[in-house]
Amino acid sequence: MTAPAVATHRLLAHPATPGAAVRCLQVRVEASGPHAWRLHYALLGDLAALRLPPPAATPAATDDLWRHTCFEAFVGAEGSPAYHEFNFSPSGDWAAYAFSAERIRDAQVPALPAPRIRRAQDGATLQLQVDLPCSALPPGAGLLGLSAVIEAIDGQLSYWALRHPRAQPDFHHRAGWSARLPSPPIHPA
Repeated sequence: MTAPAVATHRLLAHPATPGAAVRCLQVRVEASGPHAWRLHYALLGDLAALRLPPPAATPAATDDLWRHTCFEAFVGAEGSPAYHEFNFSPSGDWAAYAFSAERIRDAQVPALPAPRIRRAQDGATLQLQVDLPCSALPPGAGLLGLSAVIEAIDGQLSYWALRHPRAQPDFHHRAGWSARLPSPPIHPA
């Protein structure tokens, strides 16, 4: 048995929103067992200068997480306009949305399964480990956009992504989805 493929990606701040308190923001992507993907977000910086939501007593599906510090993933298939968006808060709350095309919600897709989110934090590093079930991904998933919204203590937001194709931050634009899912986990027969 071979080890699962792993890919590590560095996120870049949008030039219009530099986010000076963040020194480095990376995401490692790998298969997690036979039926899930693991996203490991690691933010290195001056955490005291950031507004980080405290852990929720009971994490839940929550809208508008992107208005504060949250980590995101956009997953689509080559040749299909459909995609799924996932938001992961350091609180443990999450959001999952299905789109039939750019920014057009697909009401036909049933609620997506919840991710498993674990947070670790020390003096200069915030880590979020997310296990996302394969069943949460759209059919033929392979394209991957990784991003984050980071809120400074003064409320200013900085927007981080693999690539920024527009003058204003826009995580839904596929030109910013420059990653690929590594070798897929094994699905049950």
